[in-house]
Amino acid sequence: MSASVHASASLWHPRRLLGNGTLIVAIIYVVLFTVFAASQRDALSQNGITDLFNNALPLALAAAGGALVVLTRGFDLSVAGVVALSNVLMATEVGDGPWGALLGLLLVCAVGFAIGAVNGFLVAYVRLQSIASTLATMIVSSGIALLVLDAPGGSVPDFVTYGLTDVVPGGIPVAALIALAVVLLWMALRRTDWGVALYAIGADETAAGLAGIPTRRVKFFAYCLAGVFYGASGYMLSALTATGNPNAGNSYLLLTFAAIAIGGTSFGGGRGGVVGAMIGAATLSLLQKVLFSAGVSSFYTGIFQGAVMILAVLVAALSERFAGGRRA
Repeated sequence: MSASVHASASLWHPRRLLGNGTLIVAIIYVVLFTVFAASQRDALSQNGITDLFNNALPLALAAAGGALVVLTRGFDLSVAGVVALSNVLMATEVGDGPWGALLGLLLVCAVGFAIGAVNGFLVAYVRLQSIASTLATMIVSSGIALLVLDAPGGSVPDFVTYGLTDVVPGGIPVAALIALAVVLLWMALRRTDWGVALYAIGADETAAGLAGIPTRRVKFFAYCLAGVFYGASGYMLSALTATGNPNAGNSYLLLTFAAIAIGGTSFGGGRGGVVGAMIGAATLSLLQKVLFSAGVSSFYTGIFQGAVMILAVLVAALSERFAGGRRA
């Protein structure tokens, strides 16, 4: 009994709570949502909740992928290019109907996987710096996106736009179900040998290698899976905007890393996770709505985003200090 009480007390110890990045960002989200709900009457309505999930999911998927790479102490800048390329492909190359939607999803995920495989090969096997490698693939991906669609336009099939942004019977947003599926997938993956290896590599890659972990293979598949998430992000963004834009991924370069950091994932690797990154993305999305509802001009959005990025890094640093290396 005393051991159980001690474990419970340890769980709620201030140092452990302050070191839990996912909990911190969840509290921030609740506070922001309370402010938003107080100023918007329909915030708690079905349409209001659905709108929140729809707007947050594209960035949440991108942040989920980016977090996998950051856990290995890497940086993946290709997110902007993959999101843009996936978006224009959905607006130009995909037919309508359920089969068209499925083929479109397979297409963008395959594109993301291929670009992630290039990143993973260059970083894990050629041993190039992750920033340099992924910057190159971002530029290439963005260039291909411009070749596919040189200006905003195109049209995303109605089946995708209406199907993914609607609700299922029972009033549950489709976007919420997708987010839940990603969370469940991550909970399963992090308990596998590959998931454990992600944290081990981020904490100390040399020690992980000496322990018998196939560090190159683990890192390679981290970039591959990240690319799939980026493709899915572009897919959901296409459903939300119903059109294509070769510059659609530009804002994701900043916001993805802000979401990862504010969600408690350490840029030093080895601590954090997908769930915190996704809640961080939802927080940034909600922040934009709060600013809009408060009448703040859109011209100041960049200033607030920059401030949030600084705050995110500060929160991540403080979280790491209090956690003492503990996973969030």
